[in-house]
Amino acid sequence: MQELDDNGLLREYAERASEAAFAALVARHINKVYSVALRHSRNPSQAEEITQAVFVILAKKAGHLRRGVILSGWLYETARLTAITFLRSEIRRAHREQEAHMQRLLNENESDLWHQIAPLLDAGMAGLNEKDRHAVVLRFFDGKSMSEVGAALGANEDAAKKRVGRALEKLRSFFTKRGVSSTTAMIAGAISAHSVEAAPVTLANSVITVATAKGAAASGSALTLIKGALKIMAWTKAKTAVVGAALIGATVYSVIQHHAQSKLREQNDSLQRQIAQMRIENQQLSAKERAELPQLPAPQIQVAAVETNLLPEETIESTNLYARLKDKTPKLTPEQVEAFLKTNGRTAGSLLAAFRTSGDTALLKEAMEKFPNDPQVAFEAAFDKDLSPAEQRQWLDAFKKSAPNNAMANYLSAFNYFNSGQMDEGIQELSAASGKSLDDYTISRMQNDEEAYLAAGYSMADATDLALWQIMLPQVSQLEHLGNNTVDLAKAYNQIGDTTSAQIALRMAEDLGQQCANPSPGKTEISQLVGIAIELKTLQAMDPNSSYGNNGQTVQDRLNELAQQRSTIKELSRQASNLFPAMSDQDWIIYKERFTAFGGVAADQWLINKYAQQ
Repeated sequence: MQELDDNGLLREYAERASEAAFAALVARHINKVYSVALRHSRNPSQAEEITQAVFVILAKKAGHLRRGVILSGWLYETARLTAITFLRSEIRRAHREQEAHMQRLLNENESDLWHQIAPLLDAGMAGLNEKDRHAVVLRFFDGKSMSEVGAALGANEDAAKKRVGRALEKLRSFFTKRGVSSTTAMIAGAISAHSVEAAPVTLANSVITVATAKGAAASGSALTLIKGALKIMAWTKAKTAVVGAALIGATVYSVIQHHAQSKLREQNDSLQRQIAQMRIENQQLSAKERAELPQLPAPQIQVAAVETNLLPEETIESTNLYARLKDKTPKLTPEQVEAFLKTNGRTAGSLLAAFRTSGDTALLKEAMEKFPNDPQVAFEAAFDKDLSPAEQRQWLDAFKKSAPNNAMANYLSAFNYFNSGQMDEGIQELSAASGKSLDDYTISRMQNDEEAYLAAGYSMADATDLALWQIMLPQVSQLEHLGNNTVDLAKAYNQIGDTTSAQIALRMAEDLGQQCANPSPGKTEISQLVGIAIELKTLQAMDPNSSYGNNGQTVQDRLNELAQQRSTIKELSRQASNLFPAMSDQDWIIYKERFTAFGGVAADQWLINKYAQQ
């Protein structure tokens, strides 16, 4: 019995009333049906009732379904429509439950993508055409391979990849319009990991009992639900039902959104007042720090040359990914690049992604010509080795102007000034960075690169790999050297007897190190290690017995703490690197999602914890 496919089991039940065949179908699909019901009702007992109704409908219609029906997609759609019927009959209770659920979500971590898209997922699925919906259900709800998806849809693997990619893009667009911004890879990972929950153990038995009796043993409310769902299904001919279901989903979402927004309004007013006060305090603190400059003119220091690019080949081999990617060509061809740009337009982000994934500097030049005021274009241009010193300075100034609140622009400018011997200007840039956040655009750069690899025909997992490990990090070397140069400047001040200026310079170096070392979304392990290295060098220039901070620590205590952090990060990175070759495609997608949400160290920890349990 277990060797039969869905259609074989369906015929066995329809023609011979085989309860064993029906039980096999229930076991195969109950988790998916229950999960759809649970997402709509947010109530396990109601989800069980909906699930029973769906399988009663299957039992009733088993002999009438067309041969070759994709039962997985049919059950998904039936579950969705049955759940909608349930919502329509008990809309007030559903609203209260959804409102409570949304309030819980608002209190959770905003970076948890699944909690943001879960209330919207089925409305988004309703907007897909039948084949796209079947493809998403088969791929991410049932965990089928692309070849299996293609076979089920009567197409080849490549066609299945394109269909799944298009469907994910439609879902991404749907979520974006409703305030949830993400990538198709992250959405795919979230759906794969969370869309199907285990149904209660006892539910399968009760479903089989009620369904094989064609609903005779069902409760009165269940019979009403079944009749209502069958009525809606009768209306789902052509496009009418799709539009109606989408409208219902949109209506429910609109009510939920209204309730959530009204709840948030009061909280937002309070938060805005707090933020305004914090901005005033930060501006005052920043102004104070900027006023605290070392004595100028500053003494000259010897600045070492620096290689500003990390080679992608070295990056791949250093993370044990060479074996996985050795048969693939990470650089896109001109034809692949043009196809990507034709689909996505020659925007700043698309041109930069095309440049990074192909290595064609003409694409960077085009972005520089068309989008001179875009901060990410200026960021990439700042590392263009073909530019003259005057042109580099021009682009660094453009970066500062287009991203006035990004400390990265000031730090890169300071590095450039130090390299050209303009110590005073470099110090002023270090001072200007005080109080600003540091953004190296790693997340957006990887997301754009991932889209380029997907458009070139790479699988989602391989596109994720390449975007993650091929990304250039030229800023890392420059920031490390800037930190070292600033510590050397402090030593030069000490040598001429200006200890006050030396202390100010050390505080600037320490601030840079902490900015790099602090964990944050999209922060790579190497960035954190560089930040720790800068902090260590800064503290090593101080008296180890002097106090550090306000918690009774000494400088030596902090040095020991940083050394332990560095050791921990390196060990996590080593262990995770050894696990990379064994990771599944789904694991790669989830790893990337963790990286973009919490940073590289957190992603490594997740990976190690998962495989330690296997």
